[in-house]
Amino acid sequence: MIGALESGRHAFASFAAPDPASAVEFSTTDYDGLVFETEHKPWDVTALRDSLQYLLNRRQIHAADSLAPAVTPLVRIPANGGEKAQWHAKQVLDLGAYGVVWPHITTVDEARNAVAACRYPSLPGSPRHEPAGLRGDSPGAAARYWGITNAEYYARSDVWPLDPDGEVLVALMIEDQRGIENLPDILDQVPGIGLILIGEGDLSQELGVPRQYEHPRVLECKRRVLDVCGERGVAVGHPHVTADNVKQVLDDGYRFLMSAPVRSYPGLDLGRTLTGRIPGREGLR
Repeated sequence: MIGALESGRHAFASFAAPDPASAVEFSTTDYDGLVFETEHKPWDVTALRDSLQYLLNRRQIHAADSLAPAVTPLVRIPANGGEKAQWHAKQVLDLGAYGVVWPHITTVDEARNAVAACRYPSLPGSPRHEPAGLRGDSPGAAARYWGITNAEYYARSDVWPLDPDGEVLVALMIEDQRGIENLPDILDQVPGIGLILIGEGDLSQELGVPRQYEHPRVLECKRRVLDVCGERGVAVGHPHVTADNVKQVLDDGYRFLMSAPVRSYPGLDLGRTLTGRIPGREGLR
């Protein structure tokens, strides 16, 4: 997924609860990434650990040049940026996740904490020292998940694009006016941010037009985020891509497109129609 963003291409992803059954379903899809959702789902590390394993597709790995899952797993952690929950980032990275999505980032300090929490410490004066790493050292499970040695994991687990060879993605969610106002300083002062994801749900709540994603005030805010990031070459993600808006989303300049799978019931729908059991036209019994 980092390869797509680095080369200026689009990346496609979705949200899913940390559930093994969902992970199996996504493992054979054409998504580039999957964000396991723990902000609005229970924080269940055991389920997350199992889901990461079930996302592995042995046939795909056998046929590929890489041991990494074709669908790159990220995790949206539950805590807002202001809570500076470094331990959430540490736990998901230690399980093997390839990136962390941080909700509600509003300040430079919160952004710096987010990147630092995803990096191992180094001495002042070392290359790419800032933001100074805060991640505790326990790489065994992550290295096993990545299929490499601990030493190889250390070499590859820094944040991209701060480390051009890094394979950990730090995504920050901008979800309010304060975050938008501070976004230029965030991107100018904090290296290592790989993606900005617009939280249009919370943004629309703050503006007093909840879930009206096409409201002019919401569109104006999203345009501002796109412009600020575009000037700095940082990809922006859209969380609600559908068949109806995907062309507009692409035209607007989003490069990380999140779309939810749609489950359909064609046999049930046709059967009900053929038997006259049309939903909404039957009385309750």
